[in-house]
Parts: sequence; structure tokens; C-alpha cells
Amino acid sequence: MGKQAFEKFINPKSPAKIKEEHRQEKRKIKAEMRAEGEERRRIKAAKLRGEKLDDPSSFPVNDHYAKDKFKKKEYSSGGNYRKADSFNNKKSNSFVSSPESQSQQGFVKNETLKKTKNYGTKNERFVKNENAVSEQMPLNKFIAHAGICGRREAAELVKQGFVKVNNDTVFEPAFKVSETDNIVLKGKKIELQRKLIYILMNKPKDHITTTKDDKGRKTVLDLLKGVEDIKRIYPIGRLDRNTTGVLLLTNDGELSQKLTHPSFQIKKIYEVGLDKPLQKKDAEQIANGIELEDGFIKADAIGYVGGNDKSLVGVEIHSGRNRIVRRIFEHLGYEVKKLDRVMFANLTKKNVERGRWRYLSEKEIRLLKYMNASVQKKKSINKTEPAD
Repeated sequence: MGKQAFEKFINPKSPAKIKEEHRQEKRKIKAEMRAEGEERRRIKAAKLRGEKLDDPSSFPVNDHYAKDKFKKKEYSSGGNYRKADSFNNKKSNSFVSSPESQSQQGFVKNETLKKTKNYGTKNERFVKNENAVSEQMPLNKFIAHAGICGRREAAELVKQGFVKVNNDTVFEPAFKVSETDNIVLKGKKIELQRKLIYILMNKPKDHITTTKDDKGRKTVLDLLKGVEDIKRIYPIGRLDRNTTGVLLLTNDGELSQKLTHPSFQIKKIYEVGLDKPLQKKDAEQIANGIELEDGFIKADAIGYVGGNDKSLVGVEIHSGRNRIVRRIFEHLGYEVKKLDRVMFANLTKKNVERGRWRYLSEKEIRLLKYMNASVQKKKSINKTEPAD
């Protein structure tokens, strides 16, 4: 017998080295299996797309699939074990099922190689097409998301005929549009806003709560120095020229719609300075409700905040009607000398000096977006419940 027959006894391999060789061999086999599977799926997907192939059966077939010793157990979709059949008998998990479904999902072929954490380099065959049809939304919502104004203001612009969609004037705010449509407002093309900005301001006197003023008066936007894309930012709600306090500004039309819509019952607290002490009977009347020219209104809470000074009053209210606080007291014969909003949507002017502003934190933004969601959900449930 030759020396080769005794090689394993002359230079014996350690168990660890033998185990590592087996492991490397298995990895090599699995890599070959993956490569062949990728090629088969590529050819099947090409057939579904109607592409012509020179010779679909010309790619190499790996014998490892036919060997029972390399078969392994895999989990089925039901959670039970099943043996992996040879690839010829196993259904391929193609990314597409038909050319129609592929086009609907917006997937296209991409032969670029992408590195992954666990498997090194792999072929990312199907990626989202940027030109695919985007999600549709009502026209007034699109305008709000473009940072032009809130949804209700946008609806009025549409009804007045200021908006064109693909060169056609549209008068219906609920008309469905997508990002791929050409939407023009007053001769200027608008697009969806990408970077959302949220600002809390402590509004001073002598500033108009609007984006611009035809009379040349100072606006709240004049106080926003150093803010990017300031033309897209607008105030949420309104404060009178001589009313001070908390004011939110944003380019998020959806949030603006939520914080100004009566159904969400956003809380506001005002500090009111009157020309004379508020009588207890009048305070009770405000708490119980009074009838104004535009309907019934009552405060959620009212109380004295100036100690012995009965002319300084705190009022909590959720109505967003125009000049509602001033009109309540004027109806009862009082003149409002000072009006300061100390809280809006649970946000205060703490650490923000008069005439200054700050960006909202991520936590504050998140709380605003989900504020009173339970109230709105409860209302929708009550609407769907059948009457007795």
C-alpha cells in the first residue's frame, strides 16, 4: 500500500478542522443552490413579462438538489415541517404573478447589486418605480399638504375656480388627484410639501395673524427670522391684532385642519382683562351659556385669576368662532381691555418671551397629531350605531 493510504494516520486532522471543512462545504453548496434558484426565478419572471429568452434551459443545473443527503427540513406556511423537494418539483416564489399585477404594484426590473448584512451581495431584482401611480387624495387636501392653507380655505379656493388640474378648471374640492397630476393655483404650479415645520409663537400686539396684509401692516410672519421656506408657513387659527399669546404656525395642512375643526374640541385658555369687575351672576351666565347673533355659546370653565382683582378673569373654551371671547363679554356689557391666550392645544408660552418663537419638539408634534383622537373615534362610532 502506498503512502497516500496512511496519510490520515501520519497527519491526522483535528475534529475542529474536520468540522470546519464540512461547514465550508455546506456553505458552498447552499450558495450554489441560491444562485441556481435566483436564475430560475429570473427566467420565470421574464416569461411572465413576455420577454424572449434565447434558451431558458441552458443555465446550469446543480446536482445537489437531487441528492437526498443535502435535503433539509423547512417550515411550511402552516407552521408544520416539510421536506424540501428538488427544485424541479418545487414551486418558485416569484416576486410577480402576471404582467398586469406587476404594473399595478409599480415594480420594475433592476439588475444592480446591493450589499446586505447577512448574505453579502445579492440581486435586487424588483424595486419600487418612482413613476408608479401615487396615492390619490381630495384636491383640497392636496392643496393643504402643499402648504398653501388649511383644507377649508383650500375648498373655498377650488369652489371659486382658482385651481386647474391638468389644464382643466375644477370646482369640486373632493375631486381626486395624485402627485403625478399637474395642479396649478392662481397660475402657479403647486407640489406636495416635503419638509414639515411646526412653530410656537408668543404673539405680541400690533401684528396681524395672516401671511400678508394689503395695508402694509406688520404680520406674524415678520417675526419669523431665519425660517426656511417661510412663504409656505401660515398660522393655525386667528388672533386679533391686539390679542397676544400662544399662536401655532405650520405648513402641515392636515394638522391645521384638525386643530381648527370644531369636532376635535381643541382646548383654549384665555386671560381676560375687563374694564370693570366681573359680577358673579354674569360669570354663571357665561358658564351656563348665552345666545349670540351667530348661535348659542358657553365657556367650558371660568374663574377669577387676579386674587382680589375681579376684573382679571380666566376663560376656557373650545369654540373657534371669530372674536368669540370678546363678543361674549361685550354681550354682557363689558369691554375687554386685554386678551392673552395662555394655552392652545395643551401648549403654553412658557419660556417664550413676547414676540419670540421656538420649534416644537417631536413629542409635542406627536401629541398634537393624536390629540382628542378618542373623542373623534367615539363620535364616529355613535354615528354608525343604529337608532333604537
